[in-house]
Amino acid sequence: MTQANPPTWRRAYLAALLLLSLALGLMAVLAPLLEDSLAPPLQEGQVTTRDYRAERSVSFVSQIRTEQRRDAAEQAVSPIFTSPDTRVARRQLEQLRAGLAYIQTVRADSYASLDQKRDDLAALEDVAPSQETVGTILNMTDARWQEVQQQALVVLERVMSTGIRPETLADARDRVPALVSLSFPEDQAAVVADLAKSYLAPNSAYSETLTQAARQRARESIEPATRTFVPGQTVVSQGEVLDTEDIEALQELGLAQPESSRQDLASAAALTVLMAALITFYVRRKPSIATSDVRRITVVVVLFLAFLLSARLIIPSHAIIPYAYPITAYGLTIASLFGVEIAVVTSLPLAILTAYGLPNSLELTLYYMVSTLFGVLALGRARRLVSFVSAGLAVGVSGSIIVLIYRYPLPTTDLLGLGTLTAAAFFNGLASASITILLHSALAHFLRMVTPMQLVDLTRPDHPLLHLLLREAPGTYQHSLQVANLTEQAAERIGADALLTRVGSLYHDIGKTANPVFFIENQPPGFINPHEGLTPEQSAALIIRHITDGVELGRKYRLPPRILDFILEHHGTSLTRYQYYNAVQAAGGDENLVDKAKFSYPGPRPQSRETAILMLADGSEARVRAERPEDDEKLIAVIKSAIKDRISSGQLDDTKLTLNDLSLIAESFATTLRGVYHPRLTYPRMEQASQEAITLPLPRKSEAPVDQHT
Repeated sequence: MTQANPPTWRRAYLAALLLLSLALGLMAVLAPLLEDSLAPPLQEGQVTTRDYRAERSVSFVSQIRTEQRRDAAEQAVSPIFTSPDTRVARRQLEQLRAGLAYIQTVRADSYASLDQKRDDLAALEDVAPSQETVGTILNMTDARWQEVQQQALVVLERVMSTGIRPETLADARDRVPALVSLSFPEDQAAVVADLAKSYLAPNSAYSETLTQAARQRARESIEPATRTFVPGQTVVSQGEVLDTEDIEALQELGLAQPESSRQDLASAAALTVLMAALITFYVRRKPSIATSDVRRITVVVVLFLAFLLSARLIIPSHAIIPYAYPITAYGLTIASLFGVEIAVVTSLPLAILTAYGLPNSLELTLYYMVSTLFGVLALGRARRLVSFVSAGLAVGVSGSIIVLIYRYPLPTTDLLGLGTLTAAAFFNGLASASITILLHSALAHFLRMVTPMQLVDLTRPDHPLLHLLLREAPGTYQHSLQVANLTEQAAERIGADALLTRVGSLYHDIGKTANPVFFIENQPPGFINPHEGLTPEQSAALIIRHITDGVELGRKYRLPPRILDFILEHHGTSLTRYQYYNAVQAAGGDENLVDKAKFSYPGPRPQSRETAILMLADGSEARVRAERPEDDEKLIAVIKSAIKDRISSGQLDDTKLTLNDLSLIAESFATTLRGVYHPRLTYPRMEQASQEAITLPLPRKSEAPVDQHT
């Protein structure tokens, strides 16, 4: 019953899909490298459009920072001047003496009038005395004049003995009045100050040689500045204006103008091919995947490439986004649609390829893989909305633990950074769960799959269609419940979708509600069989009609297409044997005179294991209910006979059931039906029991009567 080898077009499609996936996957892995290599070199003053983080540990001498520190040390050295020049002091004292001698000559000129003397004093070249000073000089006595002269020489000598630079000459003149002896009256002290001030001159000059030597020593005393970066450390954040230090650091780290070398391209290609080989090897070990619906394979490939490409374009050069990006939504979506195994196997290459080449690739690989595993395991069969919430929480908790494991020991990590990354991990879980719910619903509709949550909702006894079946055809309702129990147990035994099989079994006979009395399970005792007045063709048409009526009702109540398959396929293209036999008898036993098409169900034959199990359970339950086998051997014989009849008529040719599956199904049917149709005791009436002994011996198993209502 297993399908033959895939047709040529299918193998060609899968090969083309593999090659296309390999090419697109390689492009996704190389996308960050190609983007960086095509970008122009970074320049000073440019605003960064992304974060730049160190990819390795680097320690280097920063020439820019070293020069800045040395320049600062050089600028801190004040200009150096020479020591006070005594020659300048002597020269100025001589000039003062000459000036005093001239004043003395003017004072001693007995022939000049007072006004002439004033004019003569005003003609002094180095001294510009005020009128008050001139008057004081001419009016003071010779003895006092001698003291003034002596005091002026003393004050000038004292001031000139200190260093006077051109820029400090004014300050030196301001100090002169304070150096005059207090024994002089105020007017005479002013004369002394004016005379000394007039002959002050700079005696200390700027020394370029000494200054440059001092500045050179200051520069040489500065040690080279070293900068150190650890993997993952942000060098320049997005939106910053680049300066010379940033350019130097990026150049040292190889980030200013990264070049995609042949080694990088070869490594990325080798990793991509290796991951493709891993998935291909897994598919070859699982023939059921290679022979499944091509739409399912295409969906897995498209989802894988979509998550990989978007991650490789968004995650690089960011600090927080790699931890917030909901890449685990891929694993959760695949697990909810196709199972845990394929989700885990394909999530591993996705995690490796996504984190490849990033600064903290090992941490991110474990972060993606571990959080996906916890999310997939927490999701389970995804039968309730709370399952998705639990999966999101599992992703967030496991991801935050990975962050703490890798980040907490680093000396550069602070509590704010840990809190931010932990929040990003929980955002990842919440976003992944939300995206999974949306993708799960959309893709399930595209793949003609019914979601577990939909199936659980359809099992509710208060569902309008089940309520209609119970009200209009109670016997069929009980039969459907019995068949649902049979199919669910059998599906679990062979690894098929047990929930889907049970729900399909509950609704497979809803078409009988249109004409319930034409089916024996709905006819009360003593009811006249309505088929007795009909021809075999008419009777068969009414029986077969419950298929089309069921599909019509299912569409009216919006049953998923996958559930409608159970209605269409549970009889396949088999015959209504009882009516066909009567038609043959009416034709004198000549089958050639009977049109089989009028007695055949429209089909199609079962296309899946689940609908095949329903066909086998429906026939086995009807045969056992009709024949009432007395022991286990006969029970198993009836079940195997019903299964063999479906095999011989070719009804299972389009399914994936194996002989081992059929054996397990028969055992499961026998176990379930044994508990339902086992022989029971027929108890005496109460009146009779009161007259007989209280304790009665139990009859042997072979003598036990059958309860016809069981």
